[in-house]
Amino acid sequence: MANTITLKRRIGSVKNTRQITKAMELVAASKMRRAQEFARRSRNYRIAAYSLLTRLSNVTDVNEHPLFTKRPVKRRLYVVVTSNQGLAGAYDANILKLLTKSIREDEAKGVKARVITIGKKGANFVRNLQGVDLLAVYNELSDQPTANELRPLLNTITEQYGQRDVDEVKLLYTDFKSNLVQIATPLRVLPASFEETPEDIAAVENVTFEPSPQAVLDNAAIRLIEVQIWQAILESFASEQSMRMMAMKNATDNASDLIDDLTLAFNTARQAAITQELAEITGGAEAIK
Repeated sequence: MANTITLKRRIGSVKNTRQITKAMELVAASKMRRAQEFARRSRNYRIAAYSLLTRLSNVTDVNEHPLFTKRPVKRRLYVVVTSNQGLAGAYDANILKLLTKSIREDEAKGVKARVITIGKKGANFVRNLQGVDLLAVYNELSDQPTANELRPLLNTITEQYGQRDVDEVKLLYTDFKSNLVQIATPLRVLPASFEETPEDIAAVENVTFEPSPQAVLDNAAIRLIEVQIWQAILESFASEQSMRMMAMKNATDNASDLIDDLTLAFNTARQAAITQELAEITGGAEAIK
């Protein structure tokens, strides 16, 4: 009888856990839909920023700008986008694995690494790495960060690069492809770069820059970095919620399977106990005869 009591308690415990994971799955699904919409909407803004810089590059020498200047890499700064909470499957593990691989490659080349983390999980991981400087931690960003929220991070990055404390800045984030596919992706932020297309080259002839191309470039360079970071955070948040939804769905399904197995074991134990009691009653009756 003690065995059936234990099994009954385990079944109740697993059912309670399943209710929690199911609720977390629904919450993550709701957040994921909003995050997907925000990420898709802002992709055109990032494309427009690249287009503007491409047009500027045809009328002024962008390589003379301090944020576009390339130099030999002796110190590299990584900006890593992670989560503040767990239970998101391999979301944090994938991006931290990419960070570890990148740092090892830097060590082999004699490049020193510095890290800025967005999210508590990344900060906790980097604190345990030897020989890596953790410059800052930003864990209070909202789902849709505003320009004011990104300003301290943006200032830190540009100051580090402008003062030659680092020679390159890489952004490590999770690119959202679909509900089932999210890829840990590195993106070079500084020195700033762009991709030229024939459409941009043709369009520059009809563009007038005020007050001057160089003045526009000064503001556009900062906006380019800002939009890259902003878009990466939106993509990462959509990926986080998608992976959390899938993780909670898998946990809910596993709990249902476990409940079925425990219920079968409970019924088997209960049937065995009933059979034993009947055998004892029959044996007792035969003994009286």
